[in-house]
Amino acid sequence: MLIALIARDKAGALQSRLDNRPAHVDYLKSTGVVSQAGPLLDGDDMIGSLVILDVDDMAAAQSWADNDPYAKAGLFESVELIPWKKVI
Repeated sequence: MLIALIARDKAGALQSRLDNRPAHVDYLKSTGVVSQAGPLLDGDDMIGSLVILDVDDMAAAQSWADNDPYAKAGLFESVELIPWKKVI
């Protein structure tokens, strides 16, 4: 099942994003469930994340989201997990 994770950073949290980025990228690469991922942007500034997860169910997506180093660092103001269907 594909799940779109859409996370918005807390205001003024860019340094937290930068400090935790290496651990976050390692997590993306090591878990084996990330189909696509990248930052949401406002101009050149990173303001959130979009991650497409390929997981068994919503519980697995929630567990993945909860264990993301960015989430553990308290970077996000909000996180949405939305079932997604790839068309193209």
